[in-house]
Amino acid sequence: MPFQIVHNDITKMNTDAIVNAANSRLQQGGGVCGAIFAAAGAEALQEECRRKAPCPTGSAVLTGAYGLPAKYIIHAVGPVWHGGGCGEETLLRSAYRSALELAAAHGCRSISFPLISAGIYGYPKEQALEAAVSTCSQFLLQLDEIQEMDIYLTVFDRGAVALSEKLFQNIRHYIDTCLDADSEMRKRRMEQECLTCYDLAPKCAASAVQERSLEDLVSNLGETFSEMVLRLASEKGFTDAEVYKKANLDRKLFSKIRSNAGYHPKKDTALALAIGLQLSLDETLDLLARAGYTLSSSSRSDVIVRYFLEQDQHDIFVINEALFCFGESVLGSTACI
Repeated sequence: MPFQIVHNDITKMNTDAIVNAANSRLQQGGGVCGAIFAAAGAEALQEECRRKAPCPTGSAVLTGAYGLPAKYIIHAVGPVWHGGGCGEETLLRSAYRSALELAAAHGCRSISFPLISAGIYGYPKEQALEAAVSTCSQFLLQLDEIQEMDIYLTVFDRGAVALSEKLFQNIRHYIDTCLDADSEMRKRRMEQECLTCYDLAPKCAASAVQERSLEDLVSNLGETFSEMVLRLASEKGFTDAEVYKKANLDRKLFSKIRSNAGYHPKKDTALALAIGLQLSLDETLDLLARAGYTLSSSSRSDVIVRYFLEQDQHDIFVINEALFCFGESVLGSTACI
């Protein structure tokens, strides 16, 4: 049940529903709207839209997909930016929510969004992204265990996704500091890296690790990765659904973990689970070690994840925003659409 930001042409997305950033008259426009109409077949789509117009700002309507590789097009009308004092955020969130509710009502298991209102409507990209991510992630967390949906925020230009300037600069500084420290350490004393040790990261990060007692470390020495995940979930009072939703994973994958004590995850899955379980940096390193991994101070994606762990931030959707903006693979489900 993941939420992902993907770099793709939305008209090529093979999801049950594709969302059009529509105008209230549901007429063919420019940008994403024009591309969707052109790919679907403008004449037939426009005729159906004409019958269903108008659509108020903050609302959505559903039509056929025609020539697109989808079942439906959901036309969501976002607000024009007027400076932020005219209820734009409420209307933008309502547009996303309306589209998601329509998709769920029609049995859609997957949906692709553009970044609504961030084009010719002038909505600031950073704020548009925050509204999209938070609304979609909240919707996923509220779905029951039976109903599932994969949500994709599709951007054609990576420049359309922008972190806050402060967060971007903080992460950039952290990456540069860690990579520089790692390079110096390698020159001076690093001959090899052991994947099963706790950490060989630079001093700038190591100080954040709150080591547990020797008794804590050896009490679960023979624990497998799956056993540790389930024990930690129980100790923290999390249900299975809470863990896999907060880890941006689907229910089927988590079922494998519960049913197979010897399950061996991919590294990004292990990291996603550490975040979903809200683990400390020390606990994360322990969990990774159970699967034969560690956080490498020479890996930019690892350093970014470590930055958030040190800040005690466990919102995987925010972490994935940062990874995407720095050109790294996101955590959680890695299915390609």
